[in-house]
Amino acid sequence: MTGDGGWNALVLAAGRGPDDPMARAFGVSHKCLLPVDGVPMLRRVVETLRAYPRVRGISVVIEREDIAAQAFDGRLPEEVRVLPAAESAAASVLQALEREGVQMPVLVTTADHALLNDTMLDACLKGADEEGDADLAIALVRREDVLAKWPEARRTWLKLGRDRVTSCNLFALRTQDALKAVAFWRQAEKNRKRPWKIALAFGIPALLRLLLGKGDARSVLEDLSRRLGLVARPVFMPMPEASVDVDKPEDLELVERILKDQTNVGA
Repeated sequence: MTGDGGWNALVLAAGRGPDDPMARAFGVSHKCLLPVDGVPMLRRVVETLRAYPRVRGISVVIEREDIAAQAFDGRLPEEVRVLPAAESAAASVLQALEREGVQMPVLVTTADHALLNDTMLDACLKGADEEGDADLAIALVRREDVLAKWPEARRTWLKLGRDRVTSCNLFALRTQDALKAVAFWRQAEKNRKRPWKIALAFGIPALLRLLLGKGDARSVLEDLSRRLGLVARPVFMPMPEASVDVDKPEDLELVERILKDQTNVGA
């Protein structure tokens, strides 16, 4: 467990500029304001975090407070803090933790995680707790679990040894050493057009194991952990819904279908 059982939540909500296809398609300035089943995505995420007992503070990273307030009919909840966005997601996280005073442990998520719920938060933080030595826990879903439920799903698949996984946009930063991983993420953003630089960060032996499909997600993260001087662990989420964010119109359709199904089950 964390020292007092409480986590600070950091919600990444900054826009992608005027060319963001989802914002443009649905007539909003920021994708986070896009309504899902009538409720802006940012509001959905924040309200879930507000109601979750292990979250003690919520910060939203966005360009201006008035933009975030639009998701709440013009008035943000008093306990929600707005932090300035940096030039990228990783830079925004570093800025929040190093300059804006957000205290560890920190749960990082995104404003387009419209399906976020208590069950997902329980699974992620329980997994982080069980990895007692972890500085960082990364929530993942296995490819076969997603495709078993939605064979047509188009996600970004990561090859981690023999595992094929996709991110859940849930990162549990338990200690200050987790910042080393965020700094690596920041360098990866800067070097996205030079992937060989990112690859070399693993070291040649670890890179060969990765390319040859040796090991699994846990061992790949162990290799990277040794290079960065921290302990990073995967948390495999049991629900494929945890991997669904809203990046394209078919994602929105899927999210609204899932929410409708959940409502029908609960009726």
